[in-house]
Amino acid sequence: MIEISQRLQRIGDRVEHGSRVADIGSDHAYLPTYLIQQGIAASCIAGEVNKGPWQSAARQIQSAGLTDRIEARLGDGLAVLEPGEVDVVCISGMGGSLIASILGAGEAKLVGVRQLILQPNVAAPLVRRWLMEHGWQLVAEDILEEDGIIYEILEARPGDPMLPYEDSTRTPADLVEIGPHLWHKKSPVLHKKWSLECAKLRMVLDQMTKAKSAEAESRREEMEKRLNWMEEMLACMQTDSV
Repeated sequence: MIEISQRLQRIGDRVEHGSRVADIGSDHAYLPTYLIQQGIAASCIAGEVNKGPWQSAARQIQSAGLTDRIEARLGDGLAVLEPGEVDVVCISGMGGSLIASILGAGEAKLVGVRQLILQPNVAAPLVRRWLMEHGWQLVAEDILEEDGIIYEILEARPGDPMLPYEDSTRTPADLVEIGPHLWHKKSPVLHKKWSLECAKLRMVLDQMTKAKSAEAESRREEMEKRLNWMEEMLACMQTDSV
């Protein structure tokens, strides 16, 4: 049985049982191998845009003896799929901007898909915004720290995209930034993530104090507003968790 990272296991354990799964940007096909070995997925497609990782995925599938259940395909994003071919799409380990771009470019391939599981390394709000604007309801979120890196995992299904953002205490814009489900849970990892973001922004502001141009001043004002917002969110997290 394959051993995978906690990040990939959290993703895999969200996959609907008995489904046909596409793992886009599969790299070594570790996630599809886990899904089949654990009896979670009925079949998997491991998609890769680059030849090297695609070959690595094919070797992993062969060494696990799963060539009858997992297929490695070479292609860009969702172009490796036919409409209606899978029930679940997983995209992980890349930036939020790229994930949103992949979903947008291949939106026609999402017809019939029941579940999206997305793990952006950065810029998760861009993914939430894409889901909101394209009829996908964010049904669950997870956040974890592994090897000093904090990851967010988003699960979406077709539905009411605005439903998760109906919160009387925070605006939809706030919740897109933080994550509506993460906000309700207010885990220590979420607090740590935003504490680190505040610290980074304070350092940048400190370095900008000598800049005197109008452009620098305008940028500094924007960043100070952002920092104030972050500090308010952190204060709310602490108050609510007491």
